[in-house]
Amino acid sequence: MAVNNIDDALLNSVNTRNVNSSTKSAAQETEDRFLKLLIAQMQNQDPLNPMENAEVTSQMAQLSTVTGITQLNETLSALMTSLSSNQTLEAAAMIGHGVLVSGDSMVLSKADDITNEDGTTTTGQSLAIFGVDLESSATSVTVNIYNEKGALIKTMNIGAADAGVIPVSWDGSTNDGDTALPGKYTFTVEAASGSQSVKANPLAFGEVLSVTKGADNSVLLNVLTVGSVKLSDIRQIL
Repeated sequence: MAVNNIDDALLNSVNTRNVNSSTKSAAQETEDRFLKLLIAQMQNQDPLNPMENAEVTSQMAQLSTVTGITQLNETLSALMTSLSSNQTLEAAAMIGHGVLVSGDSMVLSKADDITNEDGTTTTGQSLAIFGVDLESSATSVTVNIYNEKGALIKTMNIGAADAGVIPVSWDGSTNDGDTALPGKYTFTVEAASGSQSVKANPLAFGEVLSVTKGADNSVLLNVLTVGSVKLSDIRQIL
């Protein structure tokens, strides 16, 4: 008798769902299919060997577990969508700011000349910004700068530095005492603590121009002279 009562209750539950819900989620459709199969199983059971209440309860518990997992996945999906939107808003605030990201290139630019009130001209200064990321503190840090042909034109001795990101600037001066022409250059970094080498990663500098969303909903920053980089790739905002 107890099984028949459960049978009637389940059938009423399914009928109520069909009347009250014009659209259903994937979880609701899965639950309805399970209930219909369970009802069919009980309606076609052997009268001489009916299902035990404990067996019905066990199957209902399994359904509850599956439904809970499905609802949890839907909740996590909604949270990830919300997080992506928040990251986009945060990244938008970086537009116009300079950032340091992984990269071994730099752009040497020259400021415009300035005409003074007395008619003289002040020559604009050349400047390139880049960075160094040290895994640990170092007693010496050296940067070697190369032109487009791969020739070494400048060696900069930064000296001792603590672990972390170090912004560096280059005024365009070369080892020969000349001034390098504006353009793109590459560089390498060497660091040591006493006689032990220290891992040092080169960082490229660029201005954030815009923010876009990637195919996987990741936030991408369009950085001048660098290209598209992920928000997680930003090592420092200048």
